Amino acid sequence: MLSETILKTAFERAVRRGSLDMVTAGGERFTFGDGGEPRVSIRFTDAAAQMALCLHPELKLGELFTDGRLVVEQGTFLDLLQLLLQDTRGELDELPLSRLRKIRSWMIRRAENDATRAKRNVAHHYDLDGRLYALFLDSDRQYSCAYFDRPDASLEEAQAAKKRHIAAKLLVDRGHSVLDIGSGWGGMGLYLAQAAGAGSVKGITLSEEQLDVSRRRAAAAGVMDRVRFDLEDYRHISGSFDRIVSVGMFEHVGLPSYDDYFQACRRLLKEDGVMLLHTIGRSGAPYPTNPWITKYIFPGGHLPVLSEMMPAIERAGLIVTDIEVLRLHYAYTLQAWRERFLAHREEVLKLYDERFCRMWECYLALSESAFRWQDAVVFQLQLARRNDVVPITRDYIAEREAALKETEAMEFRRSA
Repeated sequence: MLSETILKTAFERAVRRGSLDMVTAGGERFTFGDGGEPRVSIRFTDAAAQMALCLHPELKLGELFTDGRLVVEQGTFLDLLQLLLQDTRGELDELPLSRLRKIRSWMIRRAENDATRAKRNVAHHYDLDGRLYALFLDSDRQYSCAYFDRPDASLEEAQAAKKRHIAAKLLVDRGHSVLDIGSGWGGMGLYLAQAAGAGSVKGITLSEEQLDVSRRRAAAAGVMDRVRFDLEDYRHISGSFDRIVSVGMFEHVGLPSYDDYFQACRRLLKEDGVMLLHTIGRSGAPYPTNPWITKYIFPGGHLPVLSEMMPAIERAGLIVTDIEVLRLHYAYTLQAWRERFLAHREEVLKLYDERFCRMWECYLALSESAFRWQDAVVFQLQLARRNDVVPITRDYIAEREAALKETEAMEFRRSA
């Protein structure tokens, strides 16, 4: 069959280390690789599945696994991704028509993420049953890249270090007003108020589920006089703030809206203010976001390269005062999430169904593989309106982290 010939050629190119055993729908068996680890065995349940993978591998690999038409009989889906990506470091573009599809995706203009569409896209992912996220996130529900300042750090410790690292870069002092764009379940906003001493924090989200949890957390912490969470779009915010933070939200803005985003940030940031933008991005050339991810997990999303962000930042009149690239930190974070998710798979199955479990295993594995074997990274951009509002060396970051860590320890002793 034509599909078997195409798959055989593609897998021979891609799988160099490890072992891949492929059983076709017709029962024919092929083996690829050098016979080492990892060892993976896959089986196609129907011939149409094989041809679908040939025609659109970036989309269909995830779809076929989710639908149970590509069965991983030995190893895991992440092991399969390792075999396909560890020596190519690219997208799943070894199959003939994928390059044509890549060109087509650039020719089709992406729809603007207007306020209505943006809210619908956020609800698609973040308004799921809250019990799902409690099964695999840390206790603070930090749903973004952690910061592993020690190789043996736990997920909880690494997420605490992430908040500390961001707060240090923001240079938050007593009395500062802070805007948190994309405030999630409230953890960052609460940290900036309680540990960093911000005078007021306004967190905005488009997720009703996250808003409800954030407000309840602020009430339980007794900080509602200083921390407020609202269901609001960044384009509609008024006022001015000493500090702006945005963690894990920019990926949802969409390339056509970058000018709107950074112009809004400049308008909202005080003349002597500081902003910290924490976003997933890519270290290579611009490339369309994985189509399976945008269809099933994060509709409207786009992972930027610096060359896509910088022109919009410059046009907005903002100054880049610091850039840090976090490389494998998100791979470690996603590994922890994936392991926790799989450990609680039976509980997830009670909330949803088998197809949902496979879809989320696919999502977590695809995401982890992007940071391990492809060009996905996390950018932390520090921005300002003037070039004299942050220190001229980076020593202050470690100094402030140490002070924040001591504050956290004092709060822990006080509450114990």
